Amino acid sequence: MSLLHSILGNVLRHPRRTAVIDDRREYTYAQLAGAAMFLAQRIEQTSAAQNVGILLPTSGAVPVALLGCWLAGRTAVPFNFLLNKDELAYVIANSEVDTIIAAGPLVDFMGGPSVLPPGVKLIRMEEMDYTGMPPLRWPPLKCRHETAVILYTSGTSGRPKGVMLTHDNLEANARGGIAHAKITDVDIFLGVLPQFHSFGLTALTIIPLLVGARVVYASRFTPRSLVEMIRKHRPEIFMAVPSMYGVMLGVKDTSPDDFKSIRLAISGGEALPRAMFDEFRDRLGLQLLEGYGLTETSPVTHWSTPWALRPGAVGTQLPRVRTLIVDAADRPLGVDAEGEILVSGPNIMKGYYRLPEETAKVMTTIHVPGEGSGGPVRCFRTGDIGKIDAQGFLYITGRKKEMFKVAGEMVAPREVEEVLNQHPSVKGAAVVPKPDGTRGEVPLAFVEINDGQTFDEAALKTWCRERLAGFKVPKEVRRIDALPRNATGKILRRELKVD
Repeated sequence: MSLLHSILGNVLRHPRRTAVIDDRREYTYAQLAGAAMFLAQRIEQTSAAQNVGILLPTSGAVPVALLGCWLAGRTAVPFNFLLNKDELAYVIANSEVDTIIAAGPLVDFMGGPSVLPPGVKLIRMEEMDYTGMPPLRWPPLKCRHETAVILYTSGTSGRPKGVMLTHDNLEANARGGIAHAKITDVDIFLGVLPQFHSFGLTALTIIPLLVGARVVYASRFTPRSLVEMIRKHRPEIFMAVPSMYGVMLGVKDTSPDDFKSIRLAISGGEALPRAMFDEFRDRLGLQLLEGYGLTETSPVTHWSTPWALRPGAVGTQLPRVRTLIVDAADRPLGVDAEGEILVSGPNIMKGYYRLPEETAKVMTTIHVPGEGSGGPVRCFRTGDIGKIDAQGFLYITGRKKEMFKVAGEMVAPREVEEVLNQHPSVKGAAVVPKPDGTRGEVPLAFVEINDGQTFDEAALKTWCRERLAGFKVPKEVRRIDALPRNATGKILRRELKVD
């Protein structure tokens, strides 16, 4: 049985159960499915392409859009609405969509339909007519192995890459998370994570639907209102990135009683500072549970639980996930040895959309001693460095790739550098991550200035802000006489001093 069949099975078993509560309305499981069937019909009438875009805030409209795409036999492509116009135009064009399911107010806030490439049609969710009997349909079983979603994530080249995840990828990861964390249909989820992000898509959208639970969404993150929502809805499961948890610590009048209902307070998307972990535990009685994963792994591979927790570790691997630590020659290493983290399992992506060469770079086959006859294991290269202790806990100790995360969003240094290098005053630029108590890391830029030009930090930030998404704009720009380079002229970022 496929992911979609399993979700629709919950509709048949619990049609009147509340599935979703958001800022605008509530959906029962029957209403959710009915709206998706209406939308599927509209998609077939509007779109001739295989891929259909989604441009929606965190809400119950996203699961409706996902199910609608799948019922119509299409691939859903959730777009990051934090991108600027040029970045959004690139991913829309690259994904080859001809139709986008959108919230009209969000499109208007972004600048209106003009932010979309010419010829791309909009299905405005607020204009959908859900009256009458929905056009009943049941998906074919063959959809299991087809691409369910394409999620765009920045690559080391600076250009976003579309990660193709199949229905089986998503179901395997969701079911693994359900078993690993002992999630049941009586749990209530609370989430503010964007659903265009793999964390928000799988953990806060697909898992609740698959298990038949209730999820409460907030389209905007404001610490005070979030605490009030926790008090009102008494959720058992809450998921956020560390920067969100950090801001919540500043809300006055909070007490351990506010968080008593939460048994799983999950942190992901970026490294969890130990000081934040300690303060939540000591002051508010809330134990933050760190997890790890990548968009290419659907995304969760490791997850801490209350009964299996090591401060500083990102937990143990989910069922059916296999983790290997290898050296530079791809030889598997032993306990507590540091090396690159490789992951295998049914959650590993199908590949990068229209990028077979990039896909080949991150996939490899490792022969593991003791694994059958030779033990060939197909693995994804995470680019991260880590180690696994004797109890199976994974520790992230560094990164092989140059990318870094700002409040859970990936930033490619080269992309920011290219924008800075286009400024008339800049001779050369290098961007590195700088630790930040609120967002985990922020971009720090070093620039060489052309002879006869003046250094103006504010002007350079404005220049970036006009050309990049907000989270990619350098928090600080420093002037440097000469960037460190090797013999071939390559900038040595590791030699730049952040402090």
